[in-house]
Amino acid sequence: SPTGVIGGTSLGTIAILSDDSSSLPAPIQVPTFQAFAPLCAVFRRFLKSQDLKYTQERADVLDAIIARDDAFEAEELLLDLRTRGHEVSKATVYRTLRLLIDAGIITQSLFDAKQSQYELLYGKEPRDCMVCMKTGRRVEFRSRELIELRDRICRELGWQSVGHRFQIFAIAPRVESQHESQHESPHEA
Repeated sequence: SPTGVIGGTSLGTIAILSDDSSSLPAPIQVPTFQAFAPLCAVFRRFLKSQDLKYTQERADVLDAIIARDDAFEAEELLLDLRTRGHEVSKATVYRTLRLLIDAGIITQSLFDAKQSQYELLYGKEPRDCMVCMKTGRRVEFRSRELIELRDRICRELGWQSVGHRFQIFAIAPRVESQHESQHESPHEA
């Protein structure tokens, strides 16, 4: 496993879970019937604090997200809901996703101006990732030290951690070297 040092501080061992998400180990599974009640309550409290109602459409969106094991795009979620027979508008899906982000139930990963994915935070192990800004290649990893840092920060501020999402935007080494070789002049050696 790779190790890293930043500013003289050892980052310890980082477990590479997946390169391009093709061979991820199974995430911790939280059965829908166990996760739905607490998430439903969290979402209801959040909506009430915003003077909004917990509608059947919002409940359907949350239930469809809980049933998923992976990151998803809004259009995939909409298709999934319609396949299940739910009459939910595209606008309702997007508005509900925004509310779920604000409530801390899901996270949004922006890959570029046109593409973003969402993922359930509650009841899941953290799945941190690096995303190549040139190719979109994605490498997921887990760092014990990152989790310890998250927990320490929460403790120091009096908060209780329920999850996190750490995303690094970078350029993969192969892309950088290809990019440099394309821009070298014949006189440079």
